[in-house]
Amino acid sequence: MRQKQLQCVVTFKTTTQAMAFEDVARQGKLSGRLIPLPRSIGAGCGLAWREDLGNRVLIENLKIEYHLEYENIYEIII
Repeated sequence: MRQKQLQCVVTFKTTTQAMAFEDVARQGKLSGRLIPLPRSIGAGCGLAWREDLGNRVLIENLKIEYHLEYENIYEIII
């Protein structure tokens, strides 16, 4: 089993926002992926993007550069 560690989790209001973020994130060379929304976070469309904590600035830069929308960024252990 994979060891749990502190991760960035990006939440979205809609599935469309999640899919748009995934497309841009793959082009932007982020290493994360879409995951089911963790139970500890009760919001949004049910999808979230999990990313290494060290890439949080890259996530925020992609949002600005590509005018992406997301609900929030959480730092949680998953």
